[in-house]
Amino acid sequence: MTTGAEIRIRGVVQSVGYRYFCYTHARTLGVTGWVKNAPDGSVVVLAEGDRSAIEALIEELRIGPTAATVADMDIKWTPYTGKHQTFQIAR
Repeated sequence: MTTGAEIRIRGVVQSVGYRYFCYTHARTLGVTGWVKNAPDGSVVVLAEGDRSAIEALIEELRIGPTAATVADMDIKWTPYTGKHQTFQIAR
């Protein structure tokens, strides 16, 4: 099933390579969308694709790169829009 998800990750997730970590895993899994740092210190992900691929990405994001510490994650499942052709690091 094709779907979307808005994911907010809190903890030590900025300046530790978290966005690049997310980018590489999303691209490997065939997930489209973007990842960006939020002003409040969290990282926000918009992911679209096969639900099982997004669930696999979420499991990777719970772990994060070595220097990160994930304290909390909010996931909101959303309808698939098809707006994104690739996965990108947004600024």
